Amino acid sequence: MKTVFGLAFAAAAFASAIGSSAHAAQGDTLKAVQQRGALNCTSGDGNFEGFFEVDAQGKWHGVDIDYCRAVATAIFGSDDKLKLIPISWAQRFPSLQSGDLDLVIKATGWTMSRDTELGIQFSMPYFVGATSFMAHKDLNVKSLAEMSGGTICVAGGTSTEKLISDYLKQNKLDIKLITYEKNDEATAAYYANRCDSYAEWAPVLAASRAAAANPDDHVILTDTLALEPESAAMRQGDDAWVDLVNWVIAVGLIAEENGVNSKNVDEMKANPPNTTVGKLLGVTPGIGKRVGLADDWAYKVIKTVGNAGEIYDRNIGKDSRYKLPRGLNAPWQKGGVLYPPILD
Repeated sequence: MKTVFGLAFAAAAFASAIGSSAHAAQGDTLKAVQQRGALNCTSGDGNFEGFFEVDAQGKWHGVDIDYCRAVATAIFGSDDKLKLIPISWAQRFPSLQSGDLDLVIKATGWTMSRDTELGIQFSMPYFVGATSFMAHKDLNVKSLAEMSGGTICVAGGTSTEKLISDYLKQNKLDIKLITYEKNDEATAAYYANRCDSYAEWAPVLAASRAAAANPDDHVILTDTLALEPESAAMRQGDDAWVDLVNWVIAVGLIAEENGVNSKNVDEMKANPPNTTVGKLLGVTPGIGKRVGLADDWAYKVIKTVGNAGEIYDRNIGKDSRYKLPRGLNAPWQKGGVLYPPILD
């Protein structure tokens, strides 16, 4: 959790075409995907709950899988031609550079070193990852400020330990850190009631709680220590491809902002309530030509995958087994930090 950013990140994402080396000519990726008849996007070599996980029927689902589905649907009109490539964390960027992948959507943080040294470009963030805390529910606390005299289990010598230590000092909180050599040991100590809380990336906390013997016995506190923007990664040099992926992510936010979802999208298309929805759903021509697709691509994405809120709620939020509050991943109107660019 190294990158803190504010409301300006969405706009900044569109200015990320920086760098001297080009590995893909303008528009080559979309042409290659269309000629191949399939979009090669990432899945995993194991489950990462809420983002990419395979169920008992062998079907992949999760936040990241849904954004892969959204890009495939934008290009082909359905997600039938999405090819999910199981890939390790370490191999995701080499596989992108080699051309085995068209797109990496794999809980990947947008960092300066990746952006400037690996020959890749990032999309606007589709998820904001936060370092948070989980505590035993019987303590009846909602934040660390209510845990004076308490304890936090954490892996020693990690960046998370330093973050927590600094946070406690800055906020003058009388809470003791209990350190362990490994994160797994810190987590086990928490569940063994040897400390009052422990810290992790919020989605990991939610997944850990869902797998606990009694999930309802644990609460995720409101404190947020650091944020990491999760973005799609693409080869540098193909600005048209970056534009397409950015706008696939954006239409989910625009749809949510305007009350358009997978259930009412046909009604909205038949009778758009405003000019933005008319443009979004292709009633007013223009949204397709700008990214090299048909004018109904965004309509089909929303119809197939849903808006940004539906993707979140279904995979990691209130409609999933993880029940992670949306928090900063809500649109700005609902207290979050996400907002789309303008569809003009």
